[in-house]
Amino acid sequence: MASAGGLTRRRGGGRVAGGDDNDDSRVSSPVSRNGSALDHRGPEASFTNSENGHKIAFDPRDLSETEERSKQPKLTLMEEVLLLGLKDKQGYLSFWNENISYALRGCIVIELALRGRISMQKDSSRRRFPLADRVIEVIDDTLTGEVLLDEALKMMKSSEKMSVNSWIDLMSGETWNLMKIGYQLKQVRERLAKGLVDKGILRTEKRNFLLFDMATHPVADGGAKDDLHRRVRNICSSRTVILPGNQWLPEDAEFRYLRTVVMVCAAYAANVLENALVTMSHEARERAFAQVDELLAEYSQWPFARRPGGSQAIGANLAQAINDEVNKAKDRELQLEIVAACLSVFTRLDSLL
Repeated sequence: MASAGGLTRRRGGGRVAGGDDNDDSRVSSPVSRNGSALDHRGPEASFTNSENGHKIAFDPRDLSETEERSKQPKLTLMEEVLLLGLKDKQGYLSFWNENISYALRGCIVIELALRGRISMQKDSSRRRFPLADRVIEVIDDTLTGEVLLDEALKMMKSSEKMSVNSWIDLMSGETWNLMKIGYQLKQVRERLAKGLVDKGILRTEKRNFLLFDMATHPVADGGAKDDLHRRVRNICSSRTVILPGNQWLPEDAEFRYLRTVVMVCAAYAANVLENALVTMSHEARERAFAQVDELLAEYSQWPFARRPGGSQAIGANLAQAINDEVNKAKDRELQLEIVAACLSVFTRLDSLL
């Protein structure tokens, strides 16, 4: 059954067994061709005096990185979507889930935009093109400290400017151009899982699958996943959406409500959303999926707008909460356009694969 947003709901697609999409056969991503400072930055040491009078060297970038990280959620959008798809005890994803890899690449683009690293190219003529076909550019090449984000940022910095749709296609390997096959990001699921291991949320085990052994990543700390499930059910079933601050989503994090809506829509596009709704009744799940269809329709356009005739029974305060976040960041319009563009790609994801 096709949803109103254009997605086919393959319920439970993320609840079987699996790994990644032939990531081992992918070639490495291209390195910078112009020798930019992004690839060859030397240490810029500063010094401070210790109590005994000796000078102590430190890198100022470490301080700025720590300050930025304190304003970001502990988990990236990609990690949240992957965590929703993983089975707690088995620690693997579905072999049959075709959508999750594409959705994860879209989340990489969204995450870079929300962190202020990329934006739509500032050109008034861009409005003649659909959102997904507008060209994006790097506006800040400062590394984020997240390996996948930094790899994608380096590629965008060193290549010609391309559209949102083109970048998601290229990073997913959806191209017939052999000159651009090197832009395909490798082993995204496994690298995200290992990042979650480093953050103490997953652990690594080896599991035998008949003819071969495979590394699996069961949940070690269920707090993050429980919080994800609560946020998803809050967005999908509550008339008044309230997101209390915690270690996973601090009160001072930027775009708290928008991030949560994007996470829910990305999980829906990746066919893993139902994993967070299994405790709900059949009727409640149907209403939840209808709510996400509406969210995709509303936030896959710019400026964001509530659809006439949309349901007011769920998330009645959500539009105002996100509108307040957008109004506080009026200088971020070109970044938020990228968010809407990626969600517009998610609405037609099944037709692309």
